[in-house]
Amino acid sequence: MATHDTMNIVLVHGGFVDGSGWEGVYRTLRREGHKVSVVQNPTISLDGDVEATKLVLDAQDGPVILVGHSYGGAVITEAGNHSKVVGLVYIAAFAPSERESVQTLIKNPPPGAPVPPILPPTNGYLFLDKTKFRASFAADVDADTAAFMADSQVPWGVEALAGTIKTAAWRSKPSWYLVTTEDRMIPPDAQRFMSKRAGATVVEAQGSHAIYVSKPDVVAELIAKAVSGVAVAST
Repeated sequence: MATHDTMNIVLVHGGFVDGSGWEGVYRTLRREGHKVSVVQNPTISLDGDVEATKLVLDAQDGPVILVGHSYGGAVITEAGNHSKVVGLVYIAAFAPSERESVQTLIKNPPPGAPVPPILPPTNGYLFLDKTKFRASFAADVDADTAAFMADSQVPWGVEALAGTIKTAAWRSKPSWYLVTTEDRMIPPDAQRFMSKRAGATVVEAQGSHAIYVSKPDVVAELIAKAVSGVAVAST
């Protein structure tokens, strides 16, 4: 059973990638004594990813901090209503409200905002242009790792992009948000808007959209803050 000093932490990846990118964060949290699980989302539909996350949540032996990166933020916003979840952590992530989807949130980018190099759908799935992947998604990740990420992309279902939130968990559960100031996938101002609306405790860090890969200690530090915040609230 998790204690106030340790916690069950469940990590949820976003679109175009899989759970292996969490390895650095996983190792850091494990060293700190936490029990860590990584969800492997199919990223075909939002409902399917919520179900995949609930499978992992069901298996936990106590309270959970649920962490989402990018599109994974939409997943945790719905899956976070699970009874074991006591806190939400968003890492450069979408934090939709009811009836919103990732698609609606990215529909009208502000003038001058970077446009992610998403290729036209192929049979209902999306990929990023490999030649622009590092610049847009992983600018502060070493070149070899970024190339591997680009070449091992997971097809992201258009249906997942369009999946809408039924009940936003951040309305009833405390949240933390890491804004990445050099992000070229989700503009920092969009991150600030969503985090403020969710009432999240916000930390800003210099980093790309892939900060969970490039600076795992920064990500783990925010998760540790969430663990402490939840422990204080429960005493």
